[in-house]
Amino acid sequence: MVAVNDRPIAFNPQGPPETVLEPEPADATRALEHALAAPPAHRRDLVADVVAQWPRNLEAWATLGDLARDDVEAYACYRVGYHRGLDRLRQSGWRGSGWVRWREPTNRGFLRALDGLRRSAAAIGERDEEQRCAEFLVQLDPDWGRRTP
Repeated sequence: MVAVNDRPIAFNPQGPPETVLEPEPADATRALEHALAAPPAHRRDLVADVVAQWPRNLEAWATLGDLARDDVEAYACYRVGYHRGLDRLRQSGWRGSGWVRWREPTNRGFLRALDGLRRSAAAIGERDEEQRCAEFLVQLDPDWGRRTP
């Protein structure tokens, strides 16, 4: 411990706490895989059906953002996925700081939604949101810029 202003500061030798989200329900994962295996002309609608049935599914929201018809629709999908992800993180014990790493497959839906929000914010000219999301991604996973999708 190091004292600063007579108040002790504890250091964690393992670094910030890490949060790992629970897996999506198996039936939702199968439904999303089925939707993505459909012909391209039908994928977006089938993924939207998955979102409607499992509205807390972060992978489905991120995928719906990827399949959006325009930048505004993408922004809306990614934003919902991001906020649903914050809810899930808090339910998993996250307290507003600490790592949420890409290397954990169950975290990827949230991180994909946040990165999609960053990209779509840039596409519609919302530069402050783009920057905030970019900074948040690196705060959540310091390896973000070196990851392989």
